[in-house]
Amino acid sequence: MAKDPKPQNGGATRAGSSGGRAPGGKGRTRPPANVVTPQKPWGLIAAAIAVAVFAVAVLGYAVVSVNRSNAGEVTEASQIAGLATFEYAGAQHVTTPVTYTESPPVGGPHDNEWADCTGTVYDVDIRHENAVHSLEHGAVWITYNPDTIAEGDLGTLEDLVDGRSGMMLSPYAGLTSPISLQSWNHQVFVDSASDERVEQFADFMVFNADFYPEPGASCENPAFITDPLVVGDQTRVGATDSSMTVPSDAPVSETPAP
Repeated sequence: MAKDPKPQNGGATRAGSSGGRAPGGKGRTRPPANVVTPQKPWGLIAAAIAVAVFAVAVLGYAVVSVNRSNAGEVTEASQIAGLATFEYAGAQHVTTPVTYTESPPVGGPHDNEWADCTGTVYDVDIRHENAVHSLEHGAVWITYNPDTIAEGDLGTLEDLVDGRSGMMLSPYAGLTSPISLQSWNHQVFVDSASDERVEQFADFMVFNADFYPEPGASCENPAFITDPLVVGDQTRVGATDSSMTVPSDAPVSETPAP
């Protein structure tokens, strides 16, 4: 019986057969691939979340702060509680004392010279006829009763007025409340300098062109700061002191009274 022929080349396994060897019998087995599971960047995610939370907190705080600061802001006169309004015309210069209906006065006839209202703090009861002229120029005049104002309130009012253009502060004998605020044709009485209406009135009324007769008129009068006229003083009635600052476009009513 014929014998099976011997395989040539040492019985090499055919290419493509099982065993994973390359032709010639000298191939090597391919090692299994290393599979790496992707790791999520938890640190970066946590940092991003923290930044987002912080940003929201900052924005929320800013919104709350703005809302709080604007809470008492007024956009029209009627929003000031207890505000009294009047109807006086301007440009009425007189050389005689005036008996005003309101106390402190808020408008009407007045002296030719205005009281300085460039953020001026007076320690005397300034002559009312001069103060009214300042109101005609757009000033806010804050007055206080030196006998009834609460301790510390005067300092608060001085801080509010001092150096602020269009403002002036003075004591007022016999004032029926501790504090009152006047602008042309407007007035409010308060018991305390911490009353929100103090700043509301000052912010809204000072140089508010909708409410006073002579927009653009000056508040400067250095002579009045140096030598302020007081109630009952008639020594400078109708003064035309050259140190009074009158703007070049001042209305005709600012010419000296005859």
